[in-house]
Amino acid sequence: MSYRLLRRLPLGLALGLVLFPSALAAQPVSIGVNQIRSGSLASGDTARFSFEAGDDFLLYGEVNQIGVDVVVTLTDAEGRRLGPAWDGPARGSEAFSTAIRTGGIYTLHVAPFEQEEGDFEIQILLLEARSDDPERLADQLMFPYARPGGPGGAIQVWRGGRTVFSRAYGLADLTHAIPFRTTTPTNIGSTSKQFTAFAVLLQAEEGLLSLDDDIRDHVPELPEFDEIITIRHLLTHTSGLREFLNLYSLTGAATTAMQRQQVLTIARRQPALQNRPGTEWNYNNTAYSLAATIVERTSGEDFDDFVHDRIFEPLGMASSRVRMDPRVVIPGRADGYSPGASGWTAPGDLGGAVGAGGIYASVEDLQRWSENLLDPEVGTPGMAEAMMTEYVLSDGTGTGYGLGLFTDEQRGLQRRHHGGADVSHRSMIVYYPEIEAGLTVQSNASTFNSGDVAFQLGAAFFGDGMEPEDPGAADSDPGTAFDPDAWDRENFDMFEGSYSLDPAPQVVARFWRDGETLYTQLTGQPVLEVEPVSPIRFRLLTVPAEFEFEVEDGEVIGATLFQNGQEIHATRIADNEVAIPWTPGDLSDFVGRFYSEEIETFYDIRLETRGGEDAEPRLVLHQLWMGDRPMAATPEEDTFTALPGNLTLQFERNRHGKVTEFYVDVARTRDVRFVRVES
Repeated sequence: MSYRLLRRLPLGLALGLVLFPSALAAQPVSIGVNQIRSGSLASGDTARFSFEAGDDFLLYGEVNQIGVDVVVTLTDAEGRRLGPAWDGPARGSEAFSTAIRTGGIYTLHVAPFEQEEGDFEIQILLLEARSDDPERLADQLMFPYARPGGPGGAIQVWRGGRTVFSRAYGLADLTHAIPFRTTTPTNIGSTSKQFTAFAVLLQAEEGLLSLDDDIRDHVPELPEFDEIITIRHLLTHTSGLREFLNLYSLTGAATTAMQRQQVLTIARRQPALQNRPGTEWNYNNTAYSLAATIVERTSGEDFDDFVHDRIFEPLGMASSRVRMDPRVVIPGRADGYSPGASGWTAPGDLGGAVGAGGIYASVEDLQRWSENLLDPEVGTPGMAEAMMTEYVLSDGTGTGYGLGLFTDEQRGLQRRHHGGADVSHRSMIVYYPEIEAGLTVQSNASTFNSGDVAFQLGAAFFGDGMEPEDPGAADSDPGTAFDPDAWDRENFDMFEGSYSLDPAPQVVARFWRDGETLYTQLTGQPVLEVEPVSPIRFRLLTVPAEFEFEVEDGEVIGATLFQNGQEIHATRIADNEVAIPWTPGDLSDFVGRFYSEEIETFYDIRLETRGGEDAEPRLVLHQLWMGDRPMAATPEEDTFTALPGNLTLQFERNRHGKVTEFYVDVARTRDVRFVRVES
């Protein structure tokens, strides 16, 4: 088979399902704000707690998992499930939060995960109307990050050269109880990419490179692929190179241990491109790492020195640093935290992030940076315009991305933005160039949803520059006035049918309505309930994913799946076009030891039987550091997924029918070859 676009199953398409246990506790117990309710769960139990909310309320609470891992869900008075299921760490605090649009009686359901049993405590800490005052709304949204002894964050808002709002919350360092400040340098993750793009443009402005240069002109040790990769391809995520974090994860090693020089090593070992440059958008950290290397080679300076001398210092960004190595000390920085069974943990930063990430900056410094982009003193207006202009693929398709910035609109107002997520830090910076305004939010907690908070605050602070809220608009940004309870469920009938995922046509999403309840099911996955978030966009209730339908001249022609940062388009098909799954047959065909020369890693495929005499044998992928990962057949012949990790493996046979190799896909990295070395 030629280069395997068919096998791009997005993240394994392994959508989880959370069901209520069949045995329920007694009648719901009422719970109010700051009341602590306790209980004990046995297998099959569900404890229920009811409360009353008004229109457009915000809810936040926590379950203390004393002796049991719980799953928390929320239903309305009619028993309809709202939002996702909350299922985080196995012990300690399980936080739950959501926006409640319509007033009424709501019920929190607390059930044990699988067969666990034990004690818990639950408490609602915030239940109040969403404020119309932008500053009060900021405090509400940051409430979880102003908790005693917990990680925090900061917000900075500006317009027309003036600071509109600036506030910090919580702690930057839990060990020493150091407060977060608006001058605290924080890891901004991929928000750093715009600085890398700007650094490249500075070099282009001086004539030291061109965006249309072959990258091998500057990094000649890279392989000579069939197609030329330009610097522009790097900055627009269209290069066809492997994404190094996804690729490195296939070795079983921790991504925090990766060194910067390994990124170049990985790129040098890539045998072929994943796609022709300029034909496909695939968010790519490898590309931005190489862009930083090109800046170094054309300037003769280390990347951190270049950015400091040419950007940070001239703009007065005194708190900002490029962290070239996760072991380098950043004075006064915010440490990053993730929830764990025994409380907050500090897992450190990603390795090898320079160029793709690696910048520590304060929210005050990011305002200085933003105002320079909107009215350049460093650089030129042309550079800023290039960064904010959408790149178009060779087939004329827009990418929604410029050079280091996403490009879109919010209620008719141009919006340019980029978020960042390192291991535990989260950030987002948003520009509204038409009104010379912007904002940035950041936190040192992995639970922080930076995009949601930033876009809500954008609507709150700059709504006067946007089009009026339209209850019928398709825009699903938080804050858009759409009432799902008032939406007529019969409108869903136009979407009923089957949709084949373009990257993997054998995977089909079906949609249908049963009375007032709406459902979807992907090939080989359980049936899941969906709820509308706009007239054409629907959210899965137990999985963090959404579908948006594509309507043209009154006809529904397709849909897009949004999950884990990916956007997967699906084309509507007739029901009789749905592929019939294959039968794996003799599983021993796939058993053996396989080796990838590209990443110098062995995988063992084993056949195991677990669960008693009547249990069916199954394939298991084993790797030294990854452990055992059960495999399940997909609709495409000789193709399996391995979980956890969402690996997709497609096996290939020789002309005698013997399995000789397989190719692995994982998220943004595809077609990594493993050859059989032992049967």
